[in-house]
Amino acid sequence: MEPKLTNKGFDTLFVRNMVEAALRIGLIFLLLLMTYDIIRPFLIPLAWGGIIAIAAFPLTRTLEGWLGGHRKLAATLVTVALILILVLPCYDLTEALVRTARSITQRLNSGELQIPGPSDKVAHWPLVGEQIHAVWTLAHNNLQDAIVQTAPRLKSIAAQTASTLGAGLVSVLMFVISLVIAGGFMAYADVSASTAHRLFVRLGGVNPGGDWAHMCVATVRSVLQGVVGIAVIQATLCAIGLFTLGIPGAPIWSALILFLAIAQLPTILVVAPILIYAFSHYDTTPAIIFTVWMVVAGISDTFLKPLLMGRGVDIPMPIILMGAIGGMITAGIIGLFAGAVVLAIWYKLFNSWMEQTPIGEVEV
Repeated sequence: MEPKLTNKGFDTLFVRNMVEAALRIGLIFLLLLMTYDIIRPFLIPLAWGGIIAIAAFPLTRTLEGWLGGHRKLAATLVTVALILILVLPCYDLTEALVRTARSITQRLNSGELQIPGPSDKVAHWPLVGEQIHAVWTLAHNNLQDAIVQTAPRLKSIAAQTASTLGAGLVSVLMFVISLVIAGGFMAYADVSASTAHRLFVRLGGVNPGGDWAHMCVATVRSVLQGVVGIAVIQATLCAIGLFTLGIPGAPIWSALILFLAIAQLPTILVVAPILIYAFSHYDTTPAIIFTVWMVVAGISDTFLKPLLMGRGVDIPMPIILMGAIGGMITAGIIGLFAGAVVLAIWYKLFNSWMEQTPIGEVEV
């Protein structure tokens, strides 16, 4: 007689529920994945729109008071002003580049373009001096032959330049879209704040999730003040010194100093060669005054950060600074803000977890 098979230890209802739950979770995951692929092109403009809205909303609120409480009109005016501030310089720069390229082409075709000859010192430059001197001399004697010989390299440089300009124009367009999104956030600030608050409560509960919306706003403004704001102050102070002394290429050096300051890199990387140039081309007294000014401007962040960083948020300054620097290294400028927000939220979660009393342990 064969033994009778039994279903001992096998819960049919549990297996059915498990399979059904797995299918539902899989479908939800697939839906989320498809949704992410659809909205992925808009994530960066949305993130930038939120950051710009947080930064510009105090201005909108002030303008709203002047306009008798018309927030949508105030947000529209602020958005249009920001777009004009962004677009007009880019248009002027593009027009200047096109005009310069057209002028060079016309002078080249007419034979009016002349390249001055190189100095004999160029040939003594290490490694590449002789090659540069030869190409420079050829361009001085016969520019047409020099262009023909360097045509492949020039084509590569032209392609890279065109690619860079195209990417720059796309970035400007995306930033305009971000400004329009920021205008929408500012016009419907109450609805946006309520939606963000409900989302964070769903994710983190009333405590601590209920505080995350305010913390995100305060963290973004803290980064704006403590990183971007200080970088602008440093670059402005350095630019004053550069323009006052008459250093060649002062706008370029100022832009590089601003970039280094935002990236939290020492400005001495740019300032040191300029100081050497100042002592070799100017009198001693102006060079010393210029050096003192640039050194004070370069180290100004050491006493400005404690004053501006972390204001309005109960997160330690090193946490915000670490998140901003790490986020920028990982994701560029947008990570400057996102990294600080993420690390601030994790800091709050970690503290909440540490403050919980384990079961069976008596709270001291």
